[in-house]
Amino acid sequence: MKEIKENSIRECTNCVLDTHDDPSMTFDENGVCNYCRTYHKTYVLNGLTNDQKKDILEGKLAAIKKSKKGKYDTILGVSGGVDSTYAAYICKQLGLNPLLVHFDNGWNSELAVSNIEQITKITGFDLYTYVVDWPEFRDLQLAYIKASVLDWEIPTDHGFYAILHHLANKFNIKYILTGHNHQTEAILPKTMRHNKMDVANIIDIHKHFGKIQLKTVPLLNFWRYNYYQSVKKIERFNLLEYLDEYDKEKAKQLITEKMGWRDYGGKHYESIFTRFYQGYALKEKFGFEKRKAHLANLICSGQMTKKEALIELSTPLYDQVVYATDREFVLKKLGLSEEQFKSIMSEPVRSHLEFKSYMTGLYLKHEKFMRSIKPITKLIKFR
Repeated sequence: MKEIKENSIRECTNCVLDTHDDPSMTFDENGVCNYCRTYHKTYVLNGLTNDQKKDILEGKLAAIKKSKKGKYDTILGVSGGVDSTYAAYICKQLGLNPLLVHFDNGWNSELAVSNIEQITKITGFDLYTYVVDWPEFRDLQLAYIKASVLDWEIPTDHGFYAILHHLANKFNIKYILTGHNHQTEAILPKTMRHNKMDVANIIDIHKHFGKIQLKTVPLLNFWRYNYYQSVKKIERFNLLEYLDEYDKEKAKQLITEKMGWRDYGGKHYESIFTRFYQGYALKEKFGFEKRKAHLANLICSGQMTKKEALIELSTPLYDQVVYATDREFVLKKLGLSEEQFKSIMSEPVRSHLEFKSYMTGLYLKHEKFMRSIKPITKLIKFR
């Protein structure tokens, strides 16, 4: 299949992504981009049948229940969003008893708090809320903002992932369930993100721009992560991947009716900081509109047409009344004046790789080492 590269802005004929979103994007002779082709090949053409998904799910459920050593058989992270709320509902239907975990970084909207309360009320599951020290977390977020790197969400995303693993280890739980799913989250250009597990990057950015020692912010470095996986045998399982074609709108309807869930109006907008970052800062400073990736995913999974996606893209990304309120709140909470924030927004964008990173030589050396000892670890019987 012939692939075409062009320097001018070119949009995919199938989805709404274009070469501004990823300059390295390639197209086939029909103008279909590499993201759509990869999705089709990975999840459609070579995807699992519903019967195969059912078999895998049943096998995993049996393994989860067999692995149970305490009160909980799994851990499930909840944010109050669609995917994690639906995953909690499914856990209840499947007879699982997960420990629900929420990472409170100080940015929850009232709706998020309400939705999480509804999850625990309806399912009866226990909830463990990890409240990070606010001055520490603010200092880390400010470090990312001042560094002018793209992915301001890493402190939250990494912290949430880290605390799930730490608690799984603490409670001797072998399975971490997630609401991640290819139907709505498989497509996200590398230009719009950085590796969430890059602890070396987190530490170095904070070293350059932070002021407070990080004592309560959960971190999961390369070695501890591999210890959890190789020695403790903690496994992540994307539950929604193995249901009969997970449909976002149908899931919303169900959790609204069954769980009393209320919509935020945007993906991951349960967090005020995320809403401000994705709705304003990501586009204004870095030039990217993340909802294009989300819509491209819905197109590829057959949940939306390109025409419908273009109509949605024609609507404002951020309600101006909400934006004005959010801007005032976010700057005040971060301790930034308007002048300081405007100055930060006008600073040149810097690559994450200008700082220490696992994605450079350090990471590659670690990976090489882990591959070399893998045959040895297979010979050792761990508890």
